[in-house]
Amino acid sequence: MSSILPIRTYGDPVLREPSRPVAAITPEIKTLVDDMFATMRASQGVGLAAQQVGRTESVCVIELPASYDVEEEDGPRLNPDVPLSLALINPKIVETSDETCSMEEGCLSFPDVRGNVERAWSVAIEHLGLDGQVRTTKLNGYFARAAQHEMDHLAGELFIDHFSYVKKLAVRSKLKQLRAETQEKLGAG
Repeated sequence: MSSILPIRTYGDPVLREPSRPVAAITPEIKTLVDDMFATMRASQGVGLAAQQVGRTESVCVIELPASYDVEEEDGPRLNPDVPLSLALINPKIVETSDETCSMEEGCLSFPDVRGNVERAWSVAIEHLGLDGQVRTTKLNGYFARAAQHEMDHLAGELFIDHFSYVKKLAVRSKLKQLRAETQEKLGAG
């Protein structure tokens, strides 16, 4: 039975901690992945990294609605060979496209904060599967964006780090308030 874990918000130091590689796919890692999928679904997100649930293993999960994996309505999937639910363990980008795309992003660790982020349109990611096998998965479009966002988390980087100076100024008071609320919760806990 999967558990829904509390999502860490901006101001929690674990969000800036780089992840550590997973040595082996253990039952504990499989449970973490199941719990992360359950937590992400309960929060209506499309991706979640271990730091967002207070862990530092190099694990992230992504699950896209099928409608996010097409360029135009009723068009073919951009990633037909990739399941819409994907767990990436020890992911590493090994190739990025020169083509980029700027799009508004949000993050479960930043309620009510959104902003444009420019990312590569496609990436190839080397990672472990839940079977322990190393594989390379090529992702395009929104799937590639979601993977890059979650892998930033694994490096201790946050999507706000990619905001323009003007956008950072625009969200500064929201971030200050969120950090204060988070630190208050951490102090009480």
